[in-house]
Amino acid sequence: MSSPIRLVFMGTPELARVILARLVDNPGFDVCAVVAQPDRPAGRSLELRPPAVKVEALARGLPVFQPERARNPEFIEQVRAWAPEVLVVAAYGQILPQALLDVPRHGCLNIHTSLLPRWRGAAPIQWAIASGDAETGVTLMRMDAGLDTGPVVAMTRTPIAAEDTSATIHDRLAALGADLLVETLPAYVAGRCILVPQPAAGVTVARKITREDGRVDWTRPAIELWNRLRGFTPWPGLHCFVPAEPRPRLLKLLAAVPTEGSGAPGSVISSSPSGVVVACGTGALRVTELQLEGGRPQTAAQFAAGNHPERLN
Repeated sequence: MSSPIRLVFMGTPELARVILARLVDNPGFDVCAVVAQPDRPAGRSLELRPPAVKVEALARGLPVFQPERARNPEFIEQVRAWAPEVLVVAAYGQILPQALLDVPRHGCLNIHTSLLPRWRGAAPIQWAIASGDAETGVTLMRMDAGLDTGPVVAMTRTPIAAEDTSATIHDRLAALGADLLVETLPAYVAGRCILVPQPAAGVTVARKITREDGRVDWTRPAIELWNRLRGFTPWPGLHCFVPAEPRPRLLKLLAAVPTEGSGAPGSVISSSPSGVVVACGTGALRVTELQLEGGRPQTAAQFAAGNHPERLN
């Protein structure tokens, strides 16, 4: 019987936690150390909060290291001292230097939540949905010093359904990524995998999402706004403004569907219990759940009972 594959795991958020848990549960792998980003302030109180991977690792009795920078020479020497056969990375949050990639005998594998080379970068799940992609997936890639540019070891796909949001796709890809890694890693370490260079065509970059990405531009087609709403749920969502005195009130769009309709972009075509219909650059958006600044989420019927805006900005 072969010895378990000795590895170091690097990851930070919930998606990486799911993958770490699967590795630890499998007797074929020996996770000798876990590396995560440092604790960060979170919430209104800005108290330091440990990342999900750290919480999982400590609960399982694994040593956790949180260097501020993965390119720190002292940290690289620490990884060398662990003598891992392979380093597994999932949503760690930093680009790793070549000096670190060279440490493990079998290099470093990254679980990336897109069909590379499409959507390299920080927010592949959100941009795949926001851009109207029909499918997405997980790529297992041998890392090089570039941004998600290394050769592909394995890949799995999943369709993006109309009801999907970045939250549902996140959970699905976490499970698919864990499956793909556990199934592929033994063959990779044994040298049985064919590494395929990424094609030069079809490269897109999934930049980090900002709050401003959730600002509605009513001149865009309704289908595009619907895609962005699903892609940016739960964060940052979509928002616009209702004209009011002494200042406009922020309005979050919590649920909506494209529909037929025409008018000046941003004008309210109708407001009824079935939805607030707002004209877009092409078509219209029927908003069925909303939340005014400082208030609770409302159905379209609740909103229409007390608000009668002629347009949304």
